[in-house]
Amino acid sequence: MTRDPADAAAQPLIANEDVYAEHDIVREGAEGEYVEIEESELGSPGAFIWVLTVCAGISGLLFGYDTGVISSTLISINTSLSARPLTTLDKSLITSSTSFFALLASPLTGLLADSMGRKRVILVADILFVVGALWQAQATTVAGMIAGRSIVGAAVGSASFVVPLYISELSPSPFRGRLVTVSSLLITGGQVVAYVIGWLFSTMPGGWRWMVGIGAAPAAVQFAMLWFLPETPRWLVKVGRKEQARRVLGRVYGSAGDEGVGRLVDRVLRKVEMEIAEEEDAAGQRAVPEEGKTGLKARWSRVSDNFAQLVDVGGNRRALIIACMLQGFQQLCGFNSLMYFSATIFSLLSFDSPTLTSLSIALTNFAFTLVAFYYIDRVGRRRILLYSIPVMIVGLALCAVAFRFLELPARSHVVGSSTSPTDIGPDASNQVGGTRFIPLTILLSMLLYVSGYALGLGNVPWQQSELFPLSVRSLGSALSTATNWGSNFIVGISFLPMMEKMGPSATFVGYAVVCGAAWATVYGIYPETAGLGLEDVGGILRGGWGVAESLRVWRARRRGRGQDERIRGEARGNR
Repeated sequence: MTRDPADAAAQPLIANEDVYAEHDIVREGAEGEYVEIEESELGSPGAFIWVLTVCAGISGLLFGYDTGVISSTLISINTSLSARPLTTLDKSLITSSTSFFALLASPLTGLLADSMGRKRVILVADILFVVGALWQAQATTVAGMIAGRSIVGAAVGSASFVVPLYISELSPSPFRGRLVTVSSLLITGGQVVAYVIGWLFSTMPGGWRWMVGIGAAPAAVQFAMLWFLPETPRWLVKVGRKEQARRVLGRVYGSAGDEGVGRLVDRVLRKVEMEIAEEEDAAGQRAVPEEGKTGLKARWSRVSDNFAQLVDVGGNRRALIIACMLQGFQQLCGFNSLMYFSATIFSLLSFDSPTLTSLSIALTNFAFTLVAFYYIDRVGRRRILLYSIPVMIVGLALCAVAFRFLELPARSHVVGSSTSPTDIGPDASNQVGGTRFIPLTILLSMLLYVSGYALGLGNVPWQQSELFPLSVRSLGSALSTATNWGSNFIVGISFLPMMEKMGPSATFVGYAVVCGAAWATVYGIYPETAGLGLEDVGGILRGGWGVAESLRVWRARRRGRGQDERIRGEARGNR
Protein backbone atom coordinates (compact mmCIF):
# COMPACT_ATOMS: atom_id res chain seq x y z
CA MET A 1 0.00 0.00 0.00
CA THR A 2 1.37 3.41 -0.97
CA ARG A 3 2.00 5.68 1.97
CA ASP A 4 0.51 9.17 1.92
CA PRO A 5 3.40 11.66 2.18
CA ALA A 6 1.25 13.94 4.34
CA ASP A 7 0.72 11.08 6.77
CA ALA A 8 4.40 10.21 6.76
CA ALA A 9 5.26 13.77 7.64
CA ALA A 10 3.18 13.48 10.78
CA GLN A 11 5.75 11.32 12.57
CA PRO A 12 6.93 12.94 15.82
CA LEU A 13 10.47 13.85 16.74
CA ILE A 14 10.35 11.57 19.76
CA ALA A 15 7.65 8.95 19.63
CA ASN A 16 4.86 8.79 22.19
CA GLU A 17 4.09 5.75 24.30
CA ASP A 18 2.21 3.85 21.58
CA VAL A 19 5.52 3.32 19.85
CA TYR A 20 7.86 3.39 22.82
CA ALA A 21 9.17 -0.02 21.96
CA GLU A 22 10.80 1.44 18.85
CA HIS A 23 12.82 3.80 21.03
CA ASP A 24 13.92 1.45 23.76
CA ILE A 25 16.95 1.86 25.95
CA VAL A 26 18.81 -0.77 27.96
CA ARG A 27 19.71 -1.14 31.60
CA GLU A 28 21.57 -3.70 33.65
CA GLY A 29 19.39 -6.51 34.95
CA ALA A 30 19.60 -8.29 38.29
CA GLU A 31 21.89 -11.02 36.93
CA GLY A 32 24.21 -8.65 35.08
CA GLU A 33 22.52 -9.09 31.72
CA TYR A 34 21.07 -6.14 29.83
CA VAL A 35 17.32 -5.99 29.28
CA GLU A 36 15.35 -3.56 27.19
CA ILE A 37 13.10 -0.99 28.84
CA GLU A 38 10.80 1.50 27.23
CA GLU A 39 11.21 5.26 27.15
CA SER A 40 8.00 5.51 29.13
CA GLU A 41 9.81 4.01 32.13
CA LEU A 42 11.94 7.12 32.55
CA GLY A 43 11.01 8.40 35.98
CA SER A 44 11.34 12.14 35.35
CA PRO A 45 12.97 14.62 32.98
CA GLY A 46 16.68 15.03 33.49
CA ALA A 47 18.28 18.19 34.86
CA PHE A 48 19.29 19.26 31.34
CA ILE A 49 15.65 19.25 30.16
CA TRP A 50 14.47 21.16 33.21
CA VAL A 51 17.13 23.82 32.63
CA LEU A 52 16.11 24.15 28.97
CA THR A 53 12.42 24.35 29.86
CA VAL A 54 12.84 26.97 32.57
CA CYS A 55 15.25 29.10 30.52
CA ALA A 56 12.94 29.07 27.51
CA GLY A 57 9.95 29.58 29.78
CA ILE A 58 11.28 32.95 30.94
CA SER A 59 9.56 34.25 27.82
CA GLY A 60 6.31 32.96 29.31
CA LEU A 61 7.12 34.84 32.49
CA LEU A 62 7.57 38.01 30.43
CA PHE A 63 4.36 37.28 28.55
CA GLY A 64 2.44 37.02 31.83
CA TYR A 65 4.14 40.03 33.36
CA ASP A 66 3.40 42.33 30.45
CA THR A 67 -0.27 41.30 30.27
CA GLY A 68 -0.70 41.57 34.05
CA VAL A 69 1.20 44.77 34.78
CA ILE A 70 -1.05 46.91 32.60
CA SER A 71 -3.87 46.47 35.14
CA SER A 72 -1.89 48.29 37.83
CA THR A 73 -0.39 50.74 35.33
CA LEU A 74 -3.75 52.02 34.10
CA ILE A 75 -4.85 53.17 37.56
CA SER A 76 -1.42 54.68 38.37
CA ILE A 77 -0.76 56.82 35.28
CA ASN A 78 -3.29 59.54 36.19
CA THR A 79 -2.14 62.59 34.18
CA SER A 80 1.45 61.44 33.48
CA LEU A 81 0.78 60.94 29.77
CA SER A 82 -0.11 63.86 27.51
CA ALA A 83 -0.84 65.97 30.65
CA ARG A 84 -4.44 64.70 30.96
CA PRO A 85 -6.41 61.80 32.43
CA LEU A 86 -6.70 58.68 30.30
CA THR A 87 -9.96 58.33 28.39
CA THR A 88 -11.75 55.06 27.68
CA LEU A 89 -10.27 55.11 24.17
CA ASP A 90 -6.76 55.70 25.58
CA LYS A 91 -7.05 52.72 27.91
CA SER A 92 -8.48 50.49 25.22
CA LEU A 93 -5.73 51.38 22.73
CA ILE A 94 -2.94 50.98 25.29
CA THR A 95 -4.14 47.49 26.23
CA SER A 96 -5.24 46.25 22.81
CA SER A 97 -2.12 47.45 20.96
CA THR A 98 -0.17 44.63 22.60
CA SER A 99 -2.63 42.03 21.35
CA PHE A 100 -2.82 43.57 17.88
CA PHE A 101 0.93 43.47 17.30
CA ALA A 102 1.10 39.97 18.79
CA LEU A 103 -1.49 39.04 16.16
CA LEU A 104 0.73 40.46 13.41
CA ALA A 105 3.89 38.81 14.74
CA SER A 106 2.55 35.27 15.22
CA PRO A 107 2.21 34.23 11.54
CA LEU A 108 5.57 35.81 10.70
CA THR A 109 7.15 33.89 13.56
CA GLY A 110 5.81 30.67 12.09
CA LEU A 111 7.88 31.29 8.96
CA LEU A 112 10.98 32.61 10.73
CA ALA A 113 11.08 29.66 13.14
CA ASP A 114 11.64 27.34 10.16
CA SER A 115 14.21 29.51 8.38
CA MET A 116 16.11 31.06 11.32
CA GLY A 117 15.61 28.41 13.96
CA ARG A 118 13.63 28.38 17.18
CA LYS A 119 16.43 29.75 19.34
CA ARG A 120 17.09 32.84 17.20
CA VAL A 121 13.42 33.79 17.22
CA ILE A 122 13.45 33.71 21.04
CA LEU A 123 16.57 35.94 20.99
CA VAL A 124 14.80 38.45 18.75
CA ALA A 125 11.81 38.38 21.11
CA ASP A 126 14.12 39.15 24.05
CA ILE A 127 15.48 42.23 22.26
CA LEU A 128 11.94 43.41 21.59
CA PHE A 129 10.97 42.84 25.23
CA VAL A 130 13.86 45.01 26.43
CA VAL A 131 13.24 47.79 23.91
CA GLY A 132 9.50 47.81 24.57
CA ALA A 133 9.85 47.90 28.35
CA LEU A 134 12.34 50.77 28.31
CA TRP A 135 10.27 52.65 25.72
CA GLN A 136 7.20 52.48 27.96
CA ALA A 137 9.18 53.61 31.01
CA GLN A 138 10.30 56.76 29.16
CA ALA A 139 6.95 57.55 27.50
CA THR A 140 5.49 61.00 28.07
CA THR A 141 2.50 60.80 25.72
CA VAL A 142 -0.33 58.37 25.13
CA ALA A 143 1.00 57.74 21.63
CA GLY A 144 4.44 56.92 23.04
CA MET A 145 2.94 54.46 25.49
CA ILE A 146 0.96 52.80 22.71
CA ALA A 147 4.17 52.47 20.67
CA GLY A 148 5.99 50.82 23.59
CA ARG A 149 3.11 48.42 24.18
CA SER A 150 3.12 47.58 20.47
CA ILE A 151 6.80 46.62 20.56
CA VAL A 152 6.13 44.41 23.58
CA GLY A 153 3.19 42.93 21.67
CA ALA A 154 5.47 41.84 18.84
CA ALA A 155 7.72 40.17 21.41
CA VAL A 156 4.79 38.45 23.13
CA GLY A 157 3.40 37.21 19.80
CA SER A 158 6.76 35.71 18.88
CA ALA A 159 7.42 34.12 22.26
CA SER A 160 3.90 32.71 22.71
CA PHE A 161 4.30 30.64 19.55
CA VAL A 162 7.93 29.59 19.51
CA VAL A 163 8.53 28.75 23.18
CA PRO A 164 5.99 25.86 23.36
CA LEU A 165 7.36 24.65 20.02
CA TYR A 166 10.94 24.82 21.31
CA ILE A 167 10.08 22.93 24.49
CA SER A 168 8.03 20.26 22.72
CA GLU A 169 10.77 19.51 20.18
CA LEU A 170 13.35 19.02 22.94
CA SER A 171 11.27 17.09 25.48
CA PRO A 172 11.22 13.30 25.85
CA SER A 173 7.77 12.09 24.87
CA PRO A 174 6.56 10.92 28.31
CA PHE A 175 6.91 14.45 29.66
CA ARG A 176 6.08 16.62 26.64
CA GLY A 177 2.58 17.63 27.75
CA ARG A 178 3.63 18.59 31.26
CA LEU A 179 6.74 20.45 30.16
CA VAL A 180 4.76 22.52 27.67
CA THR A 181 2.38 23.31 30.52
CA VAL A 182 5.37 24.70 32.44
CA SER A 183 5.30 27.58 29.97
CA SER A 184 1.69 28.31 30.94
CA LEU A 185 2.64 28.01 34.60
CA LEU A 186 5.34 30.63 34.14
CA ILE A 187 2.84 32.89 32.35
CA THR A 188 0.59 32.80 35.39
CA GLY A 189 3.63 33.27 37.63
CA GLY A 190 4.52 36.37 35.63
CA GLN A 191 1.03 37.73 36.26
CA VAL A 192 1.46 37.18 39.99
CA VAL A 193 4.79 39.03 39.91
CA ALA A 194 3.14 41.84 37.94
CA TYR A 195 0.48 42.36 40.58
CA VAL A 196 3.03 42.26 43.41
CA ILE A 197 5.20 44.83 41.63
CA GLY A 198 2.11 46.92 40.88
CA TRP A 199 1.10 46.89 44.54
CA LEU A 200 4.61 47.81 45.74
CA PHE A 201 4.91 50.75 43.34
CA SER A 202 1.26 51.87 43.28
CA THR A 203 1.76 54.59 45.92
CA MET A 204 5.11 55.84 44.61
CA PRO A 205 5.06 58.99 42.43
CA GLY A 206 5.80 57.82 38.90
CA GLY A 207 5.79 54.23 40.14
CA TRP A 208 4.08 53.02 36.98
CA ARG A 209 7.29 53.70 35.06
CA TRP A 210 9.10 51.21 37.30
CA MET A 211 6.27 48.72 36.80
CA VAL A 212 6.69 48.63 33.04
CA GLY A 213 10.47 49.17 33.00
CA ILE A 214 11.26 46.21 35.26
CA GLY A 215 10.05 43.94 32.46
CA ALA A 216 13.37 44.53 30.67
CA ALA A 217 15.38 42.66 33.34
CA PRO A 218 14.14 39.07 32.79
CA ALA A 219 14.45 39.51 29.03
CA ALA A 220 18.08 40.59 29.38
CA VAL A 221 18.78 37.61 31.65
CA GLN A 222 17.20 35.19 29.19
CA PHE A 223 19.13 36.70 26.29
CA ALA A 224 22.39 36.00 28.13
CA MET A 225 21.36 32.47 29.14
CA LEU A 226 20.09 31.58 25.71
CA TRP A 227 23.60 31.60 24.22
CA PHE A 228 24.25 28.41 26.19
CA LEU A 229 21.07 26.65 25.05
CA PRO A 230 21.02 24.38 21.99
CA GLU A 231 18.73 24.45 18.99
CA THR A 232 16.11 21.72 18.75
CA PRO A 233 17.35 18.43 17.24
CA ARG A 234 14.49 18.51 14.72
CA TRP A 235 15.59 21.84 13.27
CA LEU A 236 19.29 20.91 13.36
CA VAL A 237 18.72 17.77 11.32
CA LYS A 238 16.56 19.69 8.88
CA VAL A 239 19.39 22.13 8.12
CA GLY A 240 22.02 19.39 7.87
CA ARG A 241 23.64 19.62 11.33
CA LYS A 242 23.21 15.99 12.25
CA GLU A 243 26.17 15.73 14.62
CA GLN A 244 24.98 18.72 16.61
CA ALA A 245 21.55 17.13 16.82
CA ARG A 246 23.18 13.90 18.04
CA ARG A 247 24.99 15.75 20.85
CA VAL A 248 21.81 17.53 21.92
CA LEU A 249 19.81 14.31 22.00
CA GLY A 250 22.61 12.65 23.94
CA ARG A 251 22.23 15.26 26.65
CA VAL A 252 18.44 15.02 26.55
CA TYR A 253 18.60 11.28 27.26
CA GLY A 254 21.73 11.39 29.37
CA SER A 255 19.79 10.57 32.50
CA ALA A 256 18.77 7.22 30.98
CA GLY A 257 22.22 5.75 31.36
CA ASP A 258 25.21 5.68 29.00
CA GLU A 259 24.55 2.17 27.71
CA GLY A 260 21.24 3.03 26.08
CA VAL A 261 21.73 6.64 25.00
CA GLY A 262 23.60 6.05 21.75
CA ARG A 263 21.12 3.46 20.56
CA LEU A 264 18.12 5.64 21.35
CA VAL A 265 19.68 8.70 19.72
CA ASP A 266 20.44 6.75 16.53
CA ARG A 267 16.84 5.59 16.29
CA VAL A 268 15.47 9.10 16.75
CA LEU A 269 17.86 10.58 14.19
CA ARG A 270 16.99 7.94 11.62
CA LYS A 271 13.30 8.63 12.13
CA VAL A 272 13.76 12.38 11.73
CA GLU A 273 15.85 11.91 8.57
CA MET A 274 13.20 9.62 7.15
CA GLU A 275 10.48 12.20 7.83
CA ILE A 276 12.50 14.96 6.18
CA ALA A 277 13.24 12.79 3.14
CA GLU A 278 9.57 11.94 2.74
CA GLU A 279 8.62 15.61 3.07
CA GLU A 280 11.09 16.51 0.32
CA ASP A 281 9.82 13.70 -1.91
CA ALA A 282 6.25 14.84 -1.42
CA ALA A 283 7.21 18.44 -2.14
CA GLY A 284 8.98 17.32 -5.30
CA GLN A 285 5.88 15.51 -6.49
CA ARG A 286 3.94 18.74 -6.00
CA ALA A 287 6.60 20.69 -7.94
CA VAL A 288 7.64 22.69 -4.87
CA PRO A 289 11.15 24.24 -5.09
CA GLU A 290 13.82 22.40 -3.12
CA GLU A 291 14.77 23.56 0.36
CA GLY A 292 18.20 24.68 -0.82
CA LYS A 293 16.79 27.23 -3.22
CA THR A 294 16.48 30.50 -1.37
CA GLY A 295 15.00 32.84 -3.96
CA LEU A 296 11.90 34.79 -3.10
CA LYS A 297 9.81 32.81 -5.60
CA ALA A 298 10.98 29.50 -4.12
CA ARG A 299 10.22 30.63 -0.58
CA TRP A 300 6.78 31.85 -1.56
CA SER A 301 6.06 28.56 -3.35
CA ARG A 302 6.93 26.58 -0.22
CA VAL A 303 4.74 28.80 1.95
CA SER A 304 1.86 28.52 -0.50
CA ASP A 305 2.25 24.75 -0.65
CA ASN A 306 2.21 24.44 3.14
CA PHE A 307 -0.91 26.58 3.35
CA ALA A 308 -2.62 24.54 0.64
CA GLN A 309 -1.78 21.31 2.47
CA LEU A 310 -3.14 22.83 5.69
CA VAL A 311 -6.55 23.77 4.28
CA ASP A 312 -7.05 21.22 1.49
CA VAL A 313 -6.25 18.01 3.38
CA GLY A 314 -9.25 17.01 5.51
CA GLY A 315 -7.32 15.94 8.61
CA ASN A 316 -5.13 19.04 8.54
CA ARG A 317 -8.14 21.29 8.07
CA ARG A 318 -9.95 19.70 11.01
CA ALA A 319 -6.83 20.11 13.15
CA LEU A 320 -6.70 23.81 12.22
CA ILE A 321 -10.37 24.30 13.06
CA ILE A 322 -9.96 22.67 16.47
CA ALA A 323 -6.77 24.60 17.30
CA CYS A 324 -8.22 27.95 16.22
CA MET A 325 -11.47 27.18 18.02
CA LEU A 326 -9.66 26.51 21.30
CA GLN A 327 -7.41 29.55 20.99
CA GLY A 328 -10.32 31.82 20.06
CA PHE A 329 -12.51 30.68 22.95
CA GLN A 330 -9.57 31.03 25.33
CA GLN A 331 -9.72 34.80 24.78
CA LEU A 332 -13.35 35.47 23.84
CA CYS A 333 -14.47 34.05 27.20
CA GLY A 334 -13.24 37.37 28.63
CA PHE A 335 -10.46 36.19 30.91
CA ASN A 336 -7.94 38.81 29.89
CA SER A 337 -10.45 41.54 30.69
CA LEU A 338 -9.70 40.59 34.30
CA MET A 339 -5.95 40.64 33.66
CA TYR A 340 -6.09 44.04 32.00
CA PHE A 341 -8.80 45.78 34.00
CA SER A 342 -9.19 43.95 37.32
CA ALA A 343 -7.72 46.86 39.30
CA THR A 344 -10.16 49.22 37.55
CA ILE A 345 -13.07 46.88 38.43
CA PHE A 346 -12.01 46.66 42.08
CA SER A 347 -11.60 50.43 42.20
CA LEU A 348 -15.21 50.67 41.06
CA LEU A 349 -16.17 48.30 43.90
CA SER A 350 -14.30 50.55 46.41
CA PHE A 351 -11.79 47.98 47.67
CA ASP A 352 -9.14 49.68 49.79
CA SER A 353 -6.28 48.37 47.63
CA PRO A 354 -7.50 47.48 44.13
CA THR A 355 -4.07 46.33 42.99
CA LEU A 356 -3.59 44.06 46.01
CA THR A 357 -7.11 42.67 45.54
CA SER A 358 -6.23 41.94 41.91
CA LEU A 359 -3.37 39.82 43.19
CA SER A 360 -5.95 37.28 44.36
CA ILE A 361 -6.99 36.80 40.72
CA ALA A 362 -3.40 36.11 39.64
CA LEU A 363 -2.69 33.80 42.61
CA THR A 364 -5.82 31.76 41.88
CA ASN A 365 -4.80 31.48 38.25
CA PHE A 366 -1.32 30.31 39.25
CA ALA A 367 -2.58 27.78 41.84
CA PHE A 368 -5.06 26.09 39.51
CA THR A 369 -2.53 26.03 36.68
CA LEU A 370 -0.45 23.89 39.04
CA VAL A 371 -3.45 21.59 39.37
CA ALA A 372 -3.74 21.45 35.57
CA PHE A 373 -0.03 20.63 35.35
CA TYR A 374 -0.64 17.53 37.44
CA TYR A 375 -3.90 16.37 35.83
CA ILE A 376 -3.71 17.34 32.15
CA ASP A 377 -2.16 14.00 31.11
CA ARG A 378 -4.08 11.97 33.69
CA VAL A 379 -7.63 13.30 33.18
CA GLY A 380 -7.20 14.12 29.50
CA ARG A 381 -7.52 17.33 27.47
CA ARG A 382 -11.16 16.85 26.46
CA ARG A 383 -12.50 15.86 29.87
CA ILE A 384 -10.68 18.62 31.73
CA LEU A 385 -12.34 21.16 29.40
CA LEU A 386 -15.79 19.62 29.76
CA TYR A 387 -15.44 19.67 33.56
CA SER A 388 -13.96 23.15 33.94
CA ILE A 389 -15.96 25.29 31.47
CA PRO A 390 -19.23 24.90 33.47
CA VAL A 391 -17.37 26.25 36.51
CA MET A 392 -16.50 29.35 34.44
CA ILE A 393 -20.15 29.76 33.42
CA VAL A 394 -21.33 29.62 37.05
CA GLY A 395 -18.74 32.22 38.09
CA LEU A 396 -19.72 34.60 35.29
CA ALA A 397 -23.43 34.15 36.00
CA LEU A 398 -22.94 34.96 39.68
CA CYS A 399 -20.97 38.10 38.71
CA ALA A 400 -23.75 39.20 36.39
CA VAL A 401 -26.41 38.69 39.07
CA ALA A 402 -24.38 40.45 41.77
CA PHE A 403 -23.76 43.50 39.58
CA ARG A 404 -27.53 43.87 39.17
CA PHE A 405 -27.78 44.74 42.87
CA LEU A 406 -25.17 47.50 42.74
CA GLU A 407 -25.88 51.18 42.33
CA LEU A 408 -22.77 52.09 40.36
CA PRO A 409 -21.12 55.50 40.09
CA ALA A 410 -21.59 57.42 36.83
CA ARG A 411 -20.15 55.31 34.03
CA SER A 412 -18.19 58.14 32.50
CA HIS A 413 -16.53 58.63 35.85
CA VAL A 414 -15.72 54.96 36.22
CA VAL A 415 -14.31 54.02 32.84
CA GLY A 416 -13.80 57.29 31.07
CA SER A 417 -10.88 58.46 33.13
CA SER A 418 -8.10 57.17 35.33
CA THR A 419 -10.08 55.49 38.10
CA SER A 420 -8.63 54.98 41.54
CA PRO A 421 -9.91 54.64 45.12
CA THR A 422 -9.24 58.32 45.77
CA ASP A 423 -11.24 59.25 42.69
CA ILE A 424 -14.26 57.39 43.99
CA GLY A 425 -13.88 58.78 47.47
CA PRO A 426 -14.35 57.50 51.05
CA ASP A 427 -18.11 57.16 50.68
CA ALA A 428 -17.87 54.88 47.66
CA SER A 429 -19.36 52.01 49.66
CA ASN A 430 -22.61 53.90 49.66
CA GLN A 431 -22.37 54.31 45.89
CA VAL A 432 -22.19 50.57 45.43
CA GLY A 433 -25.11 49.63 47.60
CA GLY A 434 -23.96 50.49 51.13
CA THR A 435 -22.70 46.98 51.88
CA ARG A 436 -19.52 44.96 51.43
CA PHE A 437 -21.45 41.73 50.78
CA ILE A 438 -22.06 42.31 47.07
CA PRO A 439 -18.48 43.41 46.22
CA LEU A 440 -17.12 40.37 48.08
CA THR A 441 -19.59 38.14 46.21
CA ILE A 442 -18.32 39.55 42.92
CA LEU A 443 -14.72 38.92 43.98
CA LEU A 444 -15.46 35.31 44.97
CA SER A 445 -17.39 34.76 41.72
CA MET A 446 -14.42 36.03 39.73
CA LEU A 447 -12.12 33.69 41.64
CA LEU A 448 -14.44 30.76 40.82
CA TYR A 449 -14.37 31.75 37.16
CA VAL A 450 -10.58 32.05 37.12
CA SER A 451 -10.12 28.65 38.78
CA GLY A 452 -12.18 27.00 36.04
CA TYR A 453 -10.28 28.89 33.35
CA ALA A 454 -6.86 27.92 34.70
CA LEU A 455 -7.83 24.24 34.81
CA GLY A 456 -8.91 24.03 31.19
CA LEU A 457 -9.05 26.84 28.65
CA GLY A 458 -5.98 28.50 30.11
CA ASN A 459 -3.76 25.50 29.30
CA VAL A 460 -5.25 23.03 26.83
CA PRO A 461 -5.13 25.31 23.74
CA TRP A 462 -1.33 25.58 24.02
CA GLN A 463 -1.06 21.83 23.35
CA GLN A 464 -1.99 22.79 19.77
CA SER A 465 1.13 21.40 18.07
CA GLU A 466 0.07 17.81 18.80
CA LEU A 467 -2.91 18.24 16.47
CA PHE A 468 -0.83 18.90 13.34
CA PRO A 469 1.35 16.58 11.26
CA LEU A 470 4.97 17.58 10.97
CA SER A 471 4.70 19.03 7.47
CA VAL A 472 2.24 21.76 8.55
CA ARG A 473 2.89 21.92 12.30
CA SER A 474 4.72 25.24 12.32
CA LEU A 475 2.25 27.07 10.08
CA GLY A 476 -0.81 25.53 11.72
CA SER A 477 0.39 26.44 15.20
CA ALA A 478 1.26 29.96 14.06
CA LEU A 479 -2.19 30.55 12.56
CA SER A 480 -3.97 29.24 15.66
CA THR A 481 -1.77 31.46 17.85
CA ALA A 482 -2.71 34.40 15.63
CA THR A 483 -6.36 33.52 16.30
CA ASN A 484 -5.61 33.77 20.00
CA TRP A 485 -4.15 37.23 19.67
CA GLY A 486 -6.86 38.43 17.30
CA SER A 487 -9.47 37.39 19.88
CA ASN A 488 -7.37 38.98 22.62
CA PHE A 489 -7.37 42.23 20.66
CA ILE A 490 -11.16 42.13 20.38
CA VAL A 491 -11.56 41.61 24.13
CA GLY A 492 -8.99 44.27 25.03
CA ILE A 493 -10.52 46.98 22.87
CA SER A 494 -14.18 46.13 23.58
CA PHE A 495 -14.32 45.45 27.33
CA LEU A 496 -14.43 49.02 28.65
CA PRO A 497 -16.87 50.24 25.97
CA MET A 498 -19.10 47.22 26.76
CA MET A 499 -18.96 48.03 30.47
CA GLU A 500 -19.82 51.64 29.66
CA LYS A 501 -22.61 51.05 27.13
CA MET A 502 -24.12 47.71 28.20
CA GLY A 503 -23.28 47.60 31.88
CA PRO A 504 -21.33 44.94 33.83
CA SER A 505 -24.19 42.44 34.07
CA ALA A 506 -24.78 42.24 30.33
CA THR A 507 -21.02 42.11 29.70
CA PHE A 508 -20.52 39.08 31.94
CA VAL A 509 -23.63 37.39 30.55
CA GLY A 510 -22.10 37.77 27.09
CA TYR A 511 -18.90 36.06 28.24
CA ALA A 512 -20.98 33.27 29.83
CA VAL A 513 -22.73 32.68 26.49
CA VAL A 514 -19.31 32.37 24.80
CA CYS A 515 -18.30 29.78 27.41
CA GLY A 516 -21.47 27.83 26.70
CA ALA A 517 -20.65 27.81 22.99
CA ALA A 518 -17.12 26.64 23.83
CA TRP A 519 -18.44 23.71 25.88
CA ALA A 520 -20.81 22.63 23.10
CA THR A 521 -18.05 22.86 20.50
CA VAL A 522 -15.58 20.86 22.60
CA TYR A 523 -18.22 18.20 23.22
CA GLY A 524 -19.03 17.96 19.52
CA ILE A 525 -15.69 18.02 17.71
CA TYR A 526 -12.69 17.85 20.06
CA PRO A 527 -11.24 14.30 20.32
CA GLU A 528 -9.25 13.14 23.33
CA THR A 529 -5.56 13.45 22.41
CA ALA A 530 -3.84 12.76 25.74
CA GLY A 531 -1.38 9.90 25.46
CA LEU A 532 -1.66 9.62 21.67
CA GLY A 533 1.36 9.84 19.40
CA LEU A 534 1.28 12.66 16.91
CA GLU A 535 0.71 10.23 14.07
CA ASP A 536 -2.22 8.72 15.98
CA VAL A 537 -3.90 12.11 16.29
CA GLY A 538 -3.55 12.56 12.53
CA GLY A 539 -5.11 9.14 11.98
CA ILE A 540 -8.10 9.99 14.18
CA LEU A 541 -8.75 13.28 12.36
CA ARG A 542 -8.16 11.88 8.87
CA GLY A 543 -11.63 10.40 8.42
CA GLY A 544 -13.65 12.80 10.59
CA TRP A 545 -13.60 14.46 14.00
CA GLY A 546 -12.89 11.09 15.60
CA VAL A 547 -14.45 11.86 18.99
CA ALA A 548 -15.95 8.41 19.58
CA GLU A 549 -12.81 6.61 18.34
CA SER A 550 -10.51 8.73 20.52
CA LEU A 551 -12.63 8.03 23.60
CA ARG A 552 -12.57 4.30 22.87
CA VAL A 553 -8.77 4.40 22.56
CA TRP A 554 -8.48 6.52 25.71
CA ARG A 555 -10.54 4.06 27.78
CA ALA A 556 -8.58 1.11 26.39
CA ARG A 557 -5.29 2.78 27.21
CA ARG A 558 -6.42 3.53 30.76
CA ARG A 559 -7.41 -0.12 31.25
CA GLY A 560 -4.08 -1.24 29.81
CA ARG A 561 -2.15 1.14 32.03
CA GLY A 562 -3.97 -0.17 35.07
CA GLN A 563 -3.15 -3.75 34.14
CA ASP A 564 0.51 -2.89 33.58
CA GLU A 565 0.75 -1.22 36.98
CA ARG A 566 -0.88 -4.26 38.64
CA ILE A 567 1.55 -6.65 36.90
CA ARG A 568 4.56 -4.54 37.93
CA GLY A 569 3.25 -4.46 41.49
CA GLU A 570 2.87 -8.23 41.57
CA ALA A 571 6.37 -8.67 40.12
CA ARG A 572 7.85 -6.46 42.84
CA GLY A 573 5.95 -8.44 45.46
CA ASN A 574 7.37 -11.75 44.21
CA ARG A 575 10.97 -10.61 44.44
